[in-house]
Amino acid sequence: MKSPIVQTLQGVTLAGGGPFTARDLSLCLSRAPIVVAADGGADGLLQRGCVPQAVIGDFDSVTDAARRQIPFGAQHRIAEQETTDFDKALRLIDAPVVLALGFAGARLDHGLAAFNTLVVRADRRCILIGPKDVAFAAPLTLALDLAPGEVLSLFPMAPVSGRSAGLEWPIDGLDFAPGGRIGTSNRVVSRRVDLAFDGPGMLVILPRRRLDAAIRALRAV
Repeated sequence: MKSPIVQTLQGVTLAGGGPFTARDLSLCLSRAPIVVAADGGADGLLQRGCVPQAVIGDFDSVTDAARRQIPFGAQHRIAEQETTDFDKALRLIDAPVVLALGFAGARLDHGLAAFNTLVVRADRRCILIGPKDVAFAAPLTLALDLAPGEVLSLFPMAPVSGRSAGLEWPIDGLDFAPGGRIGTSNRVVSRRVDLAFDGPGMLVILPRRRLDAAIRALRAV
């Protein structure tokens, strides 16, 4: 793997080419002030008055007008076509946490590809920001500070099993898999939820208001 293009001790806001609002951007920047664009995400950032510190991708969707506003040294073209721009950018960022905007947008195929990238690049501790929810790849152990009554969903991107404490429907002894058992719409019953998995491949999905809890949990791993 190439050396990181962006290496920082601060959080990174990574913008993709899908829809996101100025409010979404403000939410992320208050927690992750280093701004990076994945290809066409640069246009969305510039439209909201934010110049990315780096643009990473194959440059097939960023406009010429956007490129003229970004210093040449901040433009990093990755020519290969085997991976998405989200993957290209995420694998070349080294940061405590990455908040990803504009990847869970209108197109279903883009959203599915983004979920796949979360699992493939789970070591990057990335949280995907959606309109109502946030999603991230679960590490092997995870402790979350939540509130009783909240929804917590688990969605397997690979065969995986695990254990839980603090959920209305415990997952102990259950085998999850794509095309098999999934764990959506579970419910929190205590202020701390502990999860453990026998391998990688599980997505955790929380209400967006629990973004800070997700950040704390991933940074503690």
